[in-house]
This record gives sequence, structure tokens and C-alpha cells, in this order.
Amino acid sequence: MIRLEHAKKTYSDFQLDCSMEIREGQITALIGANGAGKSTTFKLILGLIRPESGEVAVFGHPVSELTIEERQQIGVVLSDAGFSEYLTIKDLLPILEALYPVFDKERFCNYCERFSLPMDKKIREFSTGMKAKLKVLTAICNRDARLLILDEPTAGLDVMVREEILDLLREFMIPGDRSILISSHISSDLEGLCDDIYLIDHGQIHFHEQTDVLLEQYGILKVTPEQYETLDKEWILKEKEESYGYACLTNQKQYYMENWPQIAVENGSVDQVLMIMAGGR
Repeated sequence: MIRLEHAKKTYSDFQLDCSMEIREGQITALIGANGAGKSTTFKLILGLIRPESGEVAVFGHPVSELTIEERQQIGVVLSDAGFSEYLTIKDLLPILEALYPVFDKERFCNYCERFSLPMDKKIREFSTGMKAKLKVLTAICNRDARLLILDEPTAGLDVMVREEILDLLREFMIPGDRSILISSHISSDLEGLCDDIYLIDHGQIHFHEQTDVLLEQYGILKVTPEQYETLDKEWILKEKEESYGYACLTNQKQYYMENWPQIAVENGSVDQVLMIMAGGR
């Protein structure tokens, strides 16, 4: 669905050099700290900015060569974009029908009823969760949509609202030939939703793994300086100094549990991987 090959973009204080692939039928997460390059990557994929070198392809074509019909197959939710808050959902309907020739009005209205989104109430009177649901609904109710690009769609929402939005995304994927690229700071969302995860830091991809592999095989070894000296470091990916000694990230958790039973081993998580991969050595 999406392929970036050393896509580069330079600003005065930042340079992106990104390579990644989002495959058909998968949900892929792009994680990283603020300023790591997530938004720049999204803008390259959407053709909002152009790379200075490298390749950015969507549906097998360079972004600059996508047809209108192909662009209409992409649903987008950006964290810093939305609708005029003086409009109502009823006001939005003709706009959405004009934007997407195959906009599924009936499905959209059914979803609005399901999620208690009032048709005649101005958007400025909506709660944060209601606005978030509305943005996701407009992205998925295009019958031709094959790809969703979602930048922090669940930011600032409570657990119940987040789960409702994640359920919408799971429903979107049911046909099996669609894909989603999502960014989020909420690791529990990613662990329960995504097939694979990319970590971006200082404009470069530092880590890529299947989510189930990360959760099953990765672990954090918590070792004292004395234990660290005798530790087999062949399967240590990164390490970070702590008050007790070292936190070591490994993708062979079982190996260390079997051969170093005296060492504390914690299950890996998205948050821990992000912390150690970005801040470790």
C-alpha cells in the first residue's frame, strides 16, 4: 500500500531519512517522541510536501502521480485538522458527498446514531470524544476507501471512547484488502490493534517488529553492574543505565530466563521498547 525508500526532507533544524512499508491487509503503527518525524512522514505520504530525494509510493505509484480516483481511496485523520466548528453534521453531509463521489451517507448517518452524534448540534458544542469520532467516521464512510492515514486519532480521549474508535478501525479492516497507518502515544491501543510497529527517532527508523513478536519474545533485563559484567550480551539490542545498574532490551527473553534465572526479566511493551531504543546505547 505504502512504501518509503530513503525519503528525505530537510528543515533548518531537522532532517528526515525514512524507509518503511505498509502492506495490504495490515495495520501499522508509527511511534516516536514529539518532533521525531511522524508528522513529516505523514505529510510526505499524503503529498502535502515533496521529498528532496528517495521514493514515496502509494498503491504502487509515486505520490505525485496518483490519480484523483486513487486519492479518493485514502481516508485521513490529522491531529491538527478538523471541520469548522460553526457547522453541524447536517451541514457537512453535502460537503462530504461532493468530496467523495461514493460517500456512504446511509452508513455515516447510522454510525452517527450509533455513537450519539447529534445531526443538528454545532460541532463547537461537541465533546473532545465526539469530535474524534466524527473525524474517524468521515474517513471510513467512503465506500472506495482502501487506506487510512491516522495521526493520533485517540489522543486525549477516555478509555471507553478510545475503544469505540478502535472498534471502528477493526470493522474497516474486515474486507481484508485494506490498510491503516496510525500514530499514537497510547501503547495499549497499538498492542491490541496493530500488526507491526515502526519506531522513528530523529528522523530515522530505528526499530521495526511484528507486534506479537515484540510482546512474546522481547523483554527487559534488570541487572546489577556485577550481573552485567558476566551477562552474555549477544542478544542485547540496547541498554540504558539505571540507578540499580542497567536495563537491557533483548529479543530473546526466553534464553535469558532459562540461562540466567537470578536476573529479573520483565515482559517487553511498546513503551519500554520506545524508551530504551530511543534513549539507550
